[in-house]
Amino acid sequence: MSNVFLIGLVSFFADMSTEMVYPLIPLYLTSVFGATPALVGVIEGIAESLAALLKVFSGYFSDKYQKKKPLAFLGYASGLVYKILLIFATSWVGILVGRVTDRFGKGIRTAPRDVLVSESSDANRLGFSFGLHKMLDMAGSAVGILIAFFIFTAWKGDYDFQNLFLLSCIPAVLSLLMFAFIKETKKIRVVNAPPLHVFQGLKTLDSRLKLYLIVVFLFTLGNSSNAFLILRASDEGFDTASVILLYFLYNVVSSALALPMGKVSDQIGRKKVLVMGYFIFAVVYAAFAWADSKTMIVSAFVLYGFFTAMTAGVERAFIAEIAPKELKGTMLGLHSTIVGVALLPASIIAGFLWNGFGPAVPFAVGASLSLLAAMILGFGLSSRRINS
Repeated sequence: MSNVFLIGLVSFFADMSTEMVYPLIPLYLTSVFGATPALVGVIEGIAESLAALLKVFSGYFSDKYQKKKPLAFLGYASGLVYKILLIFATSWVGILVGRVTDRFGKGIRTAPRDVLVSESSDANRLGFSFGLHKMLDMAGSAVGILIAFFIFTAWKGDYDFQNLFLLSCIPAVLSLLMFAFIKETKKIRVVNAPPLHVFQGLKTLDSRLKLYLIVVFLFTLGNSSNAFLILRASDEGFDTASVILLYFLYNVVSSALALPMGKVSDQIGRKKVLVMGYFIFAVVYAAFAWADSKTMIVSAFVLYGFFTAMTAGVERAFIAEIAPKELKGTMLGLHSTIVGVALLPASIIAGFLWNGFGPAVPFAVGASLSLLAAMILGFGLSSRRINS
């Protein structure tokens, strides 16, 4: 369990570093380099798509060569390189290179890190272990966002981006130092060897796992970028500093509940917790669709924290149980890839619906797809040999 805690500390410091700069990158691009909102979207789209595509292959290599720790270290080290590139960037092209580098690291570290968490945990405490990791992960995000908030308010229009980027390198370095204490898991597996290539393994998947991945894709089509939540809050009259605080509130709630929700999934089953999480998401998006007050927006962000706590760690534990042992990393990576790939059309669709019909429609569509995903998962997925 100490290994899980140390991996959680890696994510804590890495996410603190990331969130110190992430909310301000659009401002940096537009105010310093004159980038348009469309260009900001292109940069983020390219970076996120690359990360999504890499995750399944990173998971496959984790299974094939059983070297999780070096892959995870390389991925987190890319986050430090990203901050250094930001310091020396002289145009939006430099920011693009930095974001691609950062997302490259995200793409290769996620699956091997999740396998390390899984293999460092007792089989009957997977929910607790992934919940502990997610708690520390979200706590780091919350601290980073709070730092960004105080820096943003202290600037009062006189922005010093270079010093902020330099400051963000400190927690990034701390995250890498944690790897000196993490042990590579070397469990002896009496299982089939991994397939010759990743696509060969996908053909032999259990039907339950295939159905769950379809559910994930369907749900994510309605789960657009968090940028739309921020835009909706702005529509209701929240200023920039208040929006940062709302995002902070969401992360605090997620961090506080991730561990308890993981423990609950150990007791009553992953599937039940995930179904409840999808229902809560539907309520959240319905609230964003028809919000008529700031109080409703604040409540929606709090409930969104509940949703993340009930799904982010639990779904990883769920897949770790369903997946064949020789394909655990590949399946964890494939799940992340599916989410990343679906987020792109989800955000594009949401943007067009918003422009054409107003903000209520994309959130209503997201709520409907979440309800559909919850029903398919609840009634269509067999509980055979699953902690359900």
